[in-house]
Amino acid sequence: MQKEILLTAKGLKALEDELEYLKVVKRKEMAEKIALARSYGDLSENSEYDDAKNEQAQMEARIADIEVTLKHAKVIDESEISNENVHIGSVVTVYNSLLDEDVAYNIVSASEAEPEDNKISDESPVGKALLGKQSGDKVTVDLPNGSQFTLEIKEITR
Repeated sequence: MQKEILLTAKGLKALEDELEYLKVVKRKEMAEKIALARSYGDLSENSEYDDAKNEQAQMEARIADIEVTLKHAKVIDESEISNENVHIGSVVTVYNSLLDEDVAYNIVSASEAEPEDNKISDESPVGKALLGKQSGDKVTVDLPNGSQFTLEIKEITR
């Protein structure tokens, strides 16, 4: 049985928008690209056709992934989230000992994670360490390579 996937309202909207784009716009583009590549002749030696079919397969896999996520999604009511503890949807400002600076992390579900924008998954080492903690708490983050660093929670907001 598939586990429930927690999403913020923004994350749900972004997935729905991406799914709509892939189904309506991208599928049509891919069909045209495949038809054009097919017109080049012998399919057994047609790298454009192979590339287009591979791209189509990747797109269809992404569509399937999004559909599964949406089927099992539960939207978090952010108005019910307190700022006392870290939850999905929280923005947590921490002092990061590894970076020697304050950093604000937005805790999101794995399907919404964008580490380059400091949107980190609740399943990531940092996300797991922060969940449920309170302002003032210090947490140790265990990295997959065996090293550790400390975060001190300065502020929790939405």
